[in-house]
Amino acid sequence: MSLSMDTPLSRVVGPKTAKAMAEQLALHTVRDLLRHYPRRYARRGEMARLDDLEVGDRVTVLAQVKRVSTRKMQRRHGTLTEVTVGDGAGSMRLVFFNNRHAHLAVGEWGLFAGTVGKWQGDLQFTHPDCHVITGDDDDWARALVPIYPASKDVSSWVIQKSVKLLLDDPRSLAEVLDDPIPEPVRDRHGLVSLATALLYKHRPESAAQVEFADERLKWDEALVLQATLAARRRAAALEPGIARPRRGGGLLDAVDAALPFSLTEGQREVGEELAAELAEEQPMNRLLQGEVGSGKTVVALRAMAQIVDAGGQAALLAPTEVLAAQHARSLAAILGPLGRAGELDGDPAGTRVVLLTGSQKAAARREARAAVADGSAGIVVGTHALLQEGVEFADLGLVVVDEQHRFGVEQRDALRAKGARPPHVLVMTATPIPRTVAMTVYGDLETSTLRQLPAGRGGVSSAVVPAGEKPAWLDRAWQRVREEVAAGRQAYVVCPRIGDVEDAGGGGGKDEDGPDDADAPPPETGGASDRRPPLAVLDVAEALRAGPLSSLRVEVLHGRMAPEDKEARMRAFAAGEVDVLVATTVVEVGVDVPNATVMVVMDADRFGVSQLHQLRGRVARGRHAGLCLLVTEAPTSSATGQRLTAVAATTDGFELARLDLETRREGDVLGAAQSGRRSGVRLLSLLDDEQLIAEARVEATRLVEAGRGLADHPELAAAVAALSLDERAEYLEKA
Repeated sequence: MSLSMDTPLSRVVGPKTAKAMAEQLALHTVRDLLRHYPRRYARRGEMARLDDLEVGDRVTVLAQVKRVSTRKMQRRHGTLTEVTVGDGAGSMRLVFFNNRHAHLAVGEWGLFAGTVGKWQGDLQFTHPDCHVITGDDDDWARALVPIYPASKDVSSWVIQKSVKLLLDDPRSLAEVLDDPIPEPVRDRHGLVSLATALLYKHRPESAAQVEFADERLKWDEALVLQATLAARRRAAALEPGIARPRRGGGLLDAVDAALPFSLTEGQREVGEELAAELAEEQPMNRLLQGEVGSGKTVVALRAMAQIVDAGGQAALLAPTEVLAAQHARSLAAILGPLGRAGELDGDPAGTRVVLLTGSQKAAARREARAAVADGSAGIVVGTHALLQEGVEFADLGLVVVDEQHRFGVEQRDALRAKGARPPHVLVMTATPIPRTVAMTVYGDLETSTLRQLPAGRGGVSSAVVPAGEKPAWLDRAWQRVREEVAAGRQAYVVCPRIGDVEDAGGGGGKDEDGPDDADAPPPETGGASDRRPPLAVLDVAEALRAGPLSSLRVEVLHGRMAPEDKEARMRAFAAGEVDVLVATTVVEVGVDVPNATVMVVMDADRFGVSQLHQLRGRVARGRHAGLCLLVTEAPTSSATGQRLTAVAATTDGFELARLDLETRREGDVLGAAQSGRRSGVRLLSLLDDEQLIAEARVEATRLVEAGRGLADHPELAAAVAALSLDERAEYLEKA
């Protein structure tokens, strides 16, 4: 039979099995089946311990029959057969009704697949699928038996036999496969061919062969991914933009002179890096990551001022109206008269800072759009409203995207498209990014990093408040809030959700600005129904007003408030008219109130590591020391409790970013598709394969930039095209 990688499985395994594979395992073609790797390998008596299995697991076990017993059932007709099997480390019971599989004999080895249950304290399978291993069954006499991810109607041994059909003739396999890794790259890194790797992966004779296979197959994933990103970088580099060189005596010099503080060494270094790239015709595409409070906004402002000096406009895109308004206020405060050109007290040598959001009154929105269109607004700050039709720029030279993880590439590109020529792009995030994530999710961008914090900050300390184990500690937390307010300071209390806001005109349903599900860690045990609902802003605020903070001025802030109410509430808090602000994660980024020195995060275990670090960055932004209290009902000895303890133990965002990657599923970091079947990433680990990913990035860049690029490597080009066309490769759009 003539096969290709795109041959439907119905031509290999038959229509019934092919249908089950497609519906239950998303396996449709020869390529899908060959890339459906074993999840582990079993040796007779040396497989995963039976007593490590958990109730509810759908697993395949390799074990030996120890005892068979058949008896009549007392309450129903028929017989019950109980089979005890063991693997040398543990045992479990198999239950069959009416003589099914009663032919199992003591001493036989077999593969048993089913859903783990428990009866009278013992693990058991009820009516498991069975495959008895005979002396003539050479596939199961191998040193290592592959155990595949399986389903109800497609067992591991069915997959194994199906793969065998493809691997029996290595010559036809080599003809079917298009090896995406060029031979010189394989030679440089000591990689086996793709055909050999697949043979080693599916039918290994030793653990060393599995290691050779894994190394090679990880390179497949890494190189295709990095070639995709390198091709994007190459395409962006070929788009001619407009050089915006620095001009002396302009707005940038005026900004530097007006700053009430000295730039840190890091800010100066990154500033020079950006200034040099802005002066090039090739559009800048750069990621600026930095610690919370490291001064990224000032770096961005100086870049925007350089663009304005060169006759262009700069747009700053923020994810929320609260953050957009905060940015507009901060920029206006720094610029002073330089940001009010055209107004009575404005400096003619300056420009205009304009805010554009979706909730503005029609007249204000029309005025802002007009200033953007005629070019009088050199700096435009806004939310998604900037992306709408009807927002036209006179000469867009720089796009700054704040908190980029809240946006997608499509939104960034929609704003870039508003420039007559491709503008420069600066992406900012206060969530430190591990190197491997920067090379993958943000792999189409060059990276700059700010680690140094401005001098004069009070610093923040953190502590876990185990309210479930020690309720008195929560009482002490509210006492600390009262003490800080008595000393003239202010506090935040953060909750995971808003609560019932129907009376406030917000409607019920899902909260708009609660913790991001992708950022929060999965529950350790049970499902969401096993836990009480997350604490809500409105409920907690009411309880605090009536209880421990009754003597203080307590107000709320959340994403469903009317924009003018949110703005008024933030202004009141910044002016010191509110003692305690009970809020959702709407205050996570950008909110800058130097007098706020304490934050209490309720249900802290509902938030991810990076999100907690971001929230903590809202306090101690002035000269006073800060305190962040992480309240949880999780036991301190649990994984969740230990995770919170680790957050409290350090303020190094880069160390926490590593912890975040360790405690969350990698698919959550890169998007669900990154760890999915069709995106092609199955073996590559962001934690363990940093060096491999870095080497693949170098090789991919070399291949893309040499000669005719990927056209000289059709097999790799085909793999890149397949990934780019895959609607589930959304992790490439997360940047």
